[in-house]
Amino acid sequence: MGKPVVSLDEGRTEADALLAASDCIADRDTVAAVYDRMARDIAACYGSTPIDVLCVMSGGLFATAELLKRLSMPIRLDYLHATRYRGGTSGHDLVWKVLPGAALARRHVLLIDDILDEGYTLQAICATLQEQAVASLRVAVLADKRHDRRVAAATADFVGLEVPDRYVFGCGMDVHGYWRQLPEIRALKEDA
Repeated sequence: MGKPVVSLDEGRTEADALLAASDCIADRDTVAAVYDRMARDIAACYGSTPIDVLCVMSGGLFATAELLKRLSMPIRLDYLHATRYRGGTSGHDLVWKVLPGAALARRHVLLIDDILDEGYTLQAICATLQEQAVASLRVAVLADKRHDRRVAAATADFVGLEVPDRYVFGCGMDVHGYWRQLPEIRALKEDA
């Protein structure tokens, strides 16, 4: 026979337990104000120059949507999907799922992601994009995790807020596949 089916109640119990084992570190209003500021900074940088926005799936989807609602220059939107987490809480080797579909040579590219943590994924993505001879490449992230494990070449031009060195979720970031849709950023408690 096949694998036993996990009941919906078991999934709900796990999701609820993860939520209960976390603290809110940036509420809905704080996150909205951060997106407003980031959009102003991006608009000041690009002016009316057309840009190509690349959303890093899946976490960057939420930040991309929020920022695009606040920007008024001409934008071509595309996405890419490269991941190290695959639903867990620690990274593995980089897996490319989807490369950008549009030609980016001589284009001004803004890459949007949810979080800059150690930077291995961001470094690999940026190296791949630079190979396409882009006119410029800038990076926007909602969250920047504070720690000393960062790859030296991994930086962001537009940063929403700093988060502690804990596992964070909400606003596009997940914990075991759950809670990306939360409008606030939460962090697992130290003992979770």
